[in-house]
Amino acid sequence: MSTAADLHTLTGAYAAHALPEAESLAFERHLAQCPACALEVQEFRAALARLGSAEATPVPPELKLRVMAGIALVRQLGPGGPLDEYEPASGDRRGRLARSWPKFALAASVAVAVGLGGVAVNEHRQAERADRQSARLQQQAAAFSSLLTAPDARTRTATAGSGVGTVVWSESLGQAGFLASALPDLPKDKVYELWFNDSGTMRPAGLLPTTTGSLLLTGGIDGAAGVGVTVEPAGGSPAPTGAPVMLMPFV
Repeated sequence: MSTAADLHTLTGAYAAHALPEAESLAFERHLAQCPACALEVQEFRAALARLGSAEATPVPPELKLRVMAGIALVRQLGPGGPLDEYEPASGDRRGRLARSWPKFALAASVAVAVGLGGVAVNEHRQAERADRQSARLQQQAAAFSSLLTAPDARTRTATAGSGVGTVVWSESLGQAGFLASALPDLPKDKVYELWFNDSGTMRPAGLLPTTTGSLLLTGGIDGAAGVGVTVEPAGGSPAPTGAPVMLMPFV
């Protein structure tokens, strides 16, 4: 069994479903208390999804011919080339790789654009979107870090089946966040939605993208009595359509 220190290194293997059952369960318990690892798992899953999508797309025959015809005109970069700036100086590859893969995709699309025209333009746009998504994830991670380290930060945990949900909040920051670990899977047309409980009136606070992950709640606490979780149609609802599966009071 891995130690607590080792668990931080298992994000990639967990995202790829490559852990033994016992180690996977231990890591899921760790995720409920570690927003940094939860964020990194999301980033690895996004990268794996893009790789799978690329693998499933047939390569047009004319694209191969154009690439082969252009090889003789492409000069290989020598040591000290522009891509060296992406090499981590300290060997800490785990977090930096997850944050840097959109930049590698962007650099590659620019190079391909010289020889492949419109194909590269499309790749460039995809890379830009991925870069923006990565920036948003990093901003959320920074906000979560501030929330967790606030002097008045408090937590409350609840369960839903075999899953665990934890809300963390800070009155001084006026913010709350939610960490989920192994919540029950939902049909494709359903989603977990978070709500602030304003004295019995539920205010939308965001949709949980995965059954294991983290979410910085939308909107301020603004006197809310706690947080609830319901199962809603895909895309969310303006008001709960069913009873909460979890309720976590701010006490």
